[in-house]
Amino acid sequence: MKLRLFLDEDVHAALAVALRKRGYDAVHTLETKRLGLSDESQLNFATQENRCLVTFNVGDFVRLHNRWMDAGREHAGIIVSKQLPVGEMLRRLLTLLQKDSGDSMRGQVRFL
Repeated sequence: MKLRLFLDEDVHAALAVALRKRGYDAVHTLETKRLGLSDESQLNFATQENRCLVTFNVGDFVRLHNRWMDAGREHAGIIVSKQLPVGEMLRRLLTLLQKDSGDSMRGQVRFL
């Protein structure tokens, strides 16, 4: 199963457009009208939509992942990265998307 992505509001909105142009199912927080909602709410939404969440908010989402795992909850995956220019972020994401599927990302945190 191909990995579906949900980009957090701190990630470049243009990245979702660039990914879709390359055939990937990617939506940005802005497009889903979810700006300003809590990290927990964003991860819940991504999980319900079976989307891997992509964020620059490394610390908060790693902690949230750990809380979910401790509680026996599963998400569709979290991809974290330090702030990168959109072109570099696209290159790194495309590399990951070529080797990982939705199934392999389930319940995982990956660092770009």
